[in-house]
Amino acid sequence: MNILLIGSGGREHALAWKMAASPLLTKLWCAPGNAGIAQEAECIALDVANHAAVIDFCKTNKVDLVVVGPEAPLAAGIVDDLAAAGIKAFGPSKAASQLESSKGFTKDICKANDIPTAAYERFKDAAAAKAYIRKHSAPIVVKADGLAAGKGVVIAMTLAEAEAAIDALFGSPGAEAVIEEFMEGEEASFFVLCDGDNALPLAAAQDHKRAYDGDKGPNTGGMGAYSPAPVFTDAIRERTMAEIILPTLRAMSAMGMPYKGVLFAGLMITKDGPKLIEYNARFGDPETQVLMMRLMSDLVPALLASADGELKHFDLRWHPESALTVVMAAKGYPGDYAKGTRIDGLDDAAKVEGVEIFHAGTKSDGDRILANGGRVLNVTATAKTVSEAQRRAYEAIGRIKWPEGFCRRDIGWQAVAREKAGP
Repeated sequence: MNILLIGSGGREHALAWKMAASPLLTKLWCAPGNAGIAQEAECIALDVANHAAVIDFCKTNKVDLVVVGPEAPLAAGIVDDLAAAGIKAFGPSKAASQLESSKGFTKDICKANDIPTAAYERFKDAAAAKAYIRKHSAPIVVKADGLAAGKGVVIAMTLAEAEAAIDALFGSPGAEAVIEEFMEGEEASFFVLCDGDNALPLAAAQDHKRAYDGDKGPNTGGMGAYSPAPVFTDAIRERTMAEIILPTLRAMSAMGMPYKGVLFAGLMITKDGPKLIEYNARFGDPETQVLMMRLMSDLVPALLASADGELKHFDLRWHPESALTVVMAAKGYPGDYAKGTRIDGLDDAAKVEGVEIFHAGTKSDGDRILANGGRVLNVTATAKTVSEAQRRAYEAIGRIKWPEGFCRRDIGWQAVAREKAGP
């Protein structure tokens, strides 16, 4: 079958890598892609914001399935427009993708359906928001209501930080904020495939959002991840499905916006059990990189079953090994950073046992690979333990020659500490 993948990041490279191994695949295109994706798919200069152009490409090239990677096209309704043109697509509708595109929408669903989450209020002006945080004090969490590429959250440890976050957020016209209580616990990312009625659990991972070692510095789109996440036990998974995922799917169907695609639940595992931090309406980045390394089954039939509403009797197999990915980012990220710097040593790095390197913000310049974004590479390794996967990933990073890049050196620290402590 012919598949069009939309996106250009590390998530899409991991998806392309996995789909390229499917015996069902005839042809894989990616729009716009990157230098790494070009090794797995034909990258095309297609404006994915122009839905008519995407539809025309699909019809001309007899595309059987469109897989939408990032959140912005979903929020813009690309799946709706493809469906109206008779083209099958993996991902939620514009209405259903509000689970990510509006944090307030999701919080209101939680409140109406007794889904465990942090206490919150919604605000449309800075003065009311500041009055609320002064009443509740810090630590407190300030979130932009709309899409923010994973960076629209400030965990304010002081009132001054919270007020600064509110000033920054309401500096944009039409801004809305969700202000939440600070939850204590350990975070986990949990993924399920949905077909409108049924949910197929995938796997859990743990992301590292802060820019620097020791979970210091600003929030980012993610500086590394590993899977499985030891904190996400079988009992926690069962509670998450029963208390969070399935009530959400029932609520979405009752509202006339059944959810299809992958649903990514960001969770806080508290002393009282799992609580929802937020939903994303797509695969996580960099969690997808470790999930695809661990997925034993063919991905393509699972995507088709989700789109076709046939997940009820579907199952997937997973490798028992651990996978860990370290993001290499351009110096200055998540703030200002330079583009166009040269990266060498990738072939040598990929020779480390168990290592795959997924490209995020890269482009080709002849036979050279250049940095073309903030998060640039995902150096990913598998092994029997998280500790060994971590060692392999950092060995590979040591072979990459990119002076203008940086990475955290403690990805997986919580799982490594558990392994060292023993049972």
